[in-house]
Amino acid sequence: MLTRAQTRLIDGNKIAGEIKQEVAEQVGKLSARGFQPGLAVILVGENPASQVYVRNKTRTCERLGIHSEQINLSADVSTRELLRAIGKLNQSDHIDGILVQLPLPDHIDAEQILRAVNPAKDVDGFHPVNVGKLCTGKPAFVPCTPAGILEMLKRERVPMVGERAVVIGRSNIVGKPLALLLLREHCTVTICHSRTHDLSNLSSQADILVAAVGRAGLVTGDFIKPGATVIDVGMNRAETLSQVRHLFGADPIRLETFRKKGSCLVGDVHPTQAMGIAGALTPVPGGVGPLTIGQLMRNTVLACEWRRVHSKRSSL
Repeated sequence: MLTRAQTRLIDGNKIAGEIKQEVAEQVGKLSARGFQPGLAVILVGENPASQVYVRNKTRTCERLGIHSEQINLSADVSTRELLRAIGKLNQSDHIDGILVQLPLPDHIDAEQILRAVNPAKDVDGFHPVNVGKLCTGKPAFVPCTPAGILEMLKRERVPMVGERAVVIGRSNIVGKPLALLLLREHCTVTICHSRTHDLSNLSSQADILVAAVGRAGLVTGDFIKPGATVIDVGMNRAETLSQVRHLFGADPIRLETFRKKGSCLVGDVHPTQAMGIAGALTPVPGGVGPLTIGQLMRNTVLACEWRRVHSKRSSL
């Protein structure tokens, strides 16, 4: 078994910084040619977490030179009104990417809303057209979190060809698209979920293990093959002192965080049990999370290139 010192923590903040720097350079090149990428975010209601996410996206746009617009709609907005707002953005030439911040209020049909976004501006990669292109291996917008995970694996030089990858989680946002991306890199992929029989046995065969099921500390030491790369996508909260101690032991930083805030952020992987078994591990926070916004910016630049730069060339 590996020693604790041999488990390497993957620095998501560092990789996200590299991606954003590359995006800023590309934005500069596009701007010099008269094209400024533009991103519009629609926020419905006043969900505090959504407000934070949108604010972070807007600030990142400003830092990278991307034009940004935020459309704020009340929580009681009708589906028809929301569709009208999307329609205007679909027609706007200076908006390359449209993002509808999820979750939406219960009375809104989220699938209908996501289908209404022009696939050429669907920088979240949720439109059925882009999902279909991903499935068939054609160029498409890929959901930002799985795209960021793949970028992380490549930059960390994690072997993928012929390796066994296990993805725990089957969501349309992370699990399914990530499985397709890993297949594209010639991994042998197994998709599992919370109801999979003998989950720990299947997981422990993985060279690359991705936990994206939304259950705090589900992946314990017996789920992990010694030396495996473990990617923790979970964003959960430990809300009792006993839970914090179970997951983090006597870690003084986590205990102090719990004392001040009444909870601690934790992923789907049991952090203390994974250390010493995994060869590499993404921490929570500071692992996968920072990559998502970086990939959103990259998709926005890509949308500008595909929609405006390349279309202009083809018309000449």
